[in-house]
Amino acid sequence: MKRSRNVSVCCLALAALCAGASMVQSAEIKVGDAAPQFECKDDAGKVWKSEDHYGKKTVVVYFYPAAMTGGCTKQACAYRDDQQKLADKDAEVVGVSGDEVAGLQLFKKAHDLNFTLLADTDGSVAKAFGVPVRGGGEITREVDGKEFVLKRGVSAARWTIVVDKKGKIASINKQVKAADDSQFILKLLDQ
Repeated sequence: MKRSRNVSVCCLALAALCAGASMVQSAEIKVGDAAPQFECKDDAGKVWKSEDHYGKKTVVVYFYPAAMTGGCTKQACAYRDDQQKLADKDAEVVGVSGDEVAGLQLFKKAHDLNFTLLADTDGSVAKAFGVPVRGGGEITREVDGKEFVLKRGVSAARWTIVVDKKGKIASINKQVKAADDSQFILKLLDQ
């Protein structure tokens, strides 16, 4: 009886530890806070620095789990289709995932994406914004008749964060509907 109870306690402790480790969230930011400064590689393999973009336009930073997957593709294509409307509102869109640069290049080419994608392979950008991350992985996709393996270091939760022209957090959406995200942002920018 005593051994059984100890095993149960150990199992509960292990389950709690594993549950806590499955999604890691670092910072906690709020609307009105200064947006985290960061830099990482873009889909062209060049360094993208937030300091070069904050304060010039409204920056829409959307985090997505994995390139070339169903919801993420719907979200990216909606941003692609609404790109001119967003530009007319002086907004710049950047998509952030744990995918490697090569995967982002393939994603951009396959879906004719017209905005910047950022490779946050270690999850540091997501964590700076408080976006939960979990382990990465890889998927195989066919593009132009060839198979490619897309690798990602982490998988971020689907969040969209708007940074205003003063470099402050203007909006945090943790309940993103992938296909409707760009329309949500357009309505938000009209307010």
